[in-house]
Amino acid sequence: MLPESEIGKNIKTLRLSRKLTLETLAAKAGLTKGYLSKVENSKKSPPVSTLIVIAKAMGVTLSQIFGEENTAVRCSVVKKQERQFMAKTGVGFGYSYETLAHKYPNKRMEPAILTIPADSEKCLVFQHDGEEMVLILEGTMRFFHGEDEYLLESGDCVYFDSNIPHYALPADHRDVKCVDVIYVP
Repeated sequence: MLPESEIGKNIKTLRLSRKLTLETLAAKAGLTKGYLSKVENSKKSPPVSTLIVIAKAMGVTLSQIFGEENTAVRCSVVKKQERQFMAKTGVGFGYSYETLAHKYPNKRMEPAILTIPADSEKCLVFQHDGEEMVLILEGTMRFFHGEDEYLLESGDCVYFDSNIPHYALPADHRDVKCVDVIYVP
C-alpha cells in the first residue's frame, strides 16, 4: 500500500494512463476540476468515500488507488503493528482510519479501525456507493443516516446503505473507536 502522501500522485498516474483529462474525470466523478487537482497534488488523502467515487469514475478498484499489488492472495494477515493510516485526523476531515486488510489486493470490502476524536464537533457528510458496517469498540457515538439519528454504544453495530448521506460524532467527551467495513460493489 502506498503511503498517504503518494495516493494523489497515483490517482494522477492512473488518470493519465487512461487518457483522461482533469476535466473529464472531474465531470465523471461529480467533482470540480480544482478539487480533483488538489487531490492529485496533495500530500494528504481525501476521505475514503471520495476515493471510492474517483476509482469508480476511472474504472479502477480502490485497491489500485491505494497502489496495492495485484499478486494472487488467498489469505492476508495484518499484524497490529502493520496497520497503516489511510487518512489522518485534521480540521477538514476529523476521522482517522487504520487499514486492516491492505495486503489483500482487489478486495470488495475495505475494513479499517475508525477513530473519531472526542473533540469532534462537526465532520464531513459521507455518501458513496455500496454498503457499510460499523461496530463500536469503545465510546458512545451519535450516528446520522439521512434524517435519522441513532445513539450507539460499545458493542453496538450498525449496517446501512452508504448511498444515503451519513456521518458520526462522539456522544460524550471520549474518543470513539470502531471497526468500519465499507463494501464497494
